[in-house]
Amino acid sequence: MLFLLQTEKPLKLSNYQLGLDYAKKQDELDELSSYRAQFHIPKDKDGNELIYLCGNSLGLQPKSTKAYINQELEDWANLGVEGHTDAKNPWLPYHEFLTEATAKLVGAKPIEVVTMNSLTANLHFMMASFYQPTKERYKILIESDAFPSDKYAVESQLRHHGYDDKEGLVLWKPREGEELLNYKDLETILEAQGNEIALIMVGGVNYYTGQFFDFKRITDLGHSYGCKVGFDCAHGAGNVDLDLHNSGADFAVWCTYKYLNSGPGSLSGCFVHERHAYDKTLNRFTGWWSHNKDTRFNMRHEFDVLPGAEGWQLSNPPILSMAAIKASLDMFNEVGFDKILKKSKKLTGYFEFLLKTLGEDTIRIITPEDPDERGCQLSIQVLNADKSLHDKLTEAGVISDWREPDVIRCAPIPLYNSFEDVYLMVEKMKTILKNPS
Repeated sequence: MLFLLQTEKPLKLSNYQLGLDYAKKQDELDELSSYRAQFHIPKDKDGNELIYLCGNSLGLQPKSTKAYINQELEDWANLGVEGHTDAKNPWLPYHEFLTEATAKLVGAKPIEVVTMNSLTANLHFMMASFYQPTKERYKILIESDAFPSDKYAVESQLRHHGYDDKEGLVLWKPREGEELLNYKDLETILEAQGNEIALIMVGGVNYYTGQFFDFKRITDLGHSYGCKVGFDCAHGAGNVDLDLHNSGADFAVWCTYKYLNSGPGSLSGCFVHERHAYDKTLNRFTGWWSHNKDTRFNMRHEFDVLPGAEGWQLSNPPILSMAAIKASLDMFNEVGFDKILKKSKKLTGYFEFLLKTLGEDTIRIITPEDPDERGCQLSIQVLNADKSLHDKLTEAGVISDWREPDVIRCAPIPLYNSFEDVYLMVEKMKTILKNPS
């Protein structure tokens, strides 16, 4: 296999500089650099830290997580069922301990968020309420390259309601020869089919390209045609400024195991806009944890739904998973999300600068150049490359993510990745491209 390395083309002017000394200097100046030591960094068989750029798939474990979980294990061991009321962090209201921090992180009001279930389950619960098809208005619009789970979920909703899952699915596609979606094309779709579309459900940050969508623009457009609008923020929560309340979106869902570092398969977050908070007529699936807290344990009362996002809960929460989420959220609260976003833009910008030194005829970044239209992930296409390049990077100690047909996804996470990480990753890629065999 031949990888071409071109360095003759002039680079754009930038505030960044080449060389390892510059990267180390930026780490010295970085006010968040101390947080790296608060995470477990994976190591190779010789005990050397790997360059972990895969937090967009699974975030690393905060060292504090074990203590948070152990607290609940100790209370369970010592208190048994009494832990529901007498634990250091009582289990009955445990999900409420996450509410303020979650709301702040996603730009919502506390009444609009809840932590529950898993991601795709929450998406179905939201569609039970906000996808209410009629004979005239039944279609669902998604990105053409939505995350597969989202596509499978909306297709199954169409089938569940008796519609053809191909005819009822409207795809927002990129233009020929492009990867990013264009808002003008969305406008054209809605001009033609808006009155037939019941729901617009878009991934807030596209998993493949890293494109961060304008939630308010999409929501306002969808609402102008009478569509409900929701977002899957799996690649957005903890990564970008979602500003969910001000977007006006009807709902949003996200996972916590990527940028929120809560552990594999951990619980999901859910947002329901405040305007729906007291609407008891909304169709929904219910369970005893969505019932009035004052009478929940009287057992024989008629159902009385809680206001806000809590009214979509079904079951008492899994405490051990929530403890891991609490550990992470407490760190986000301590640092401040504004500082995280500031470093993220600088770190990803530096990563982009270094990648472009490889030459435009060698690599192509398909993620938007505008820092406000992306998070920390860069999606990299390499000329004539296949998965063997990713495999060689892995062998060289870089943990990244391959997505067919030809993209390596790398996400420098501001809480635990350094400028030196980014520098060394690009140097390793440069070496592999020069010596592919």
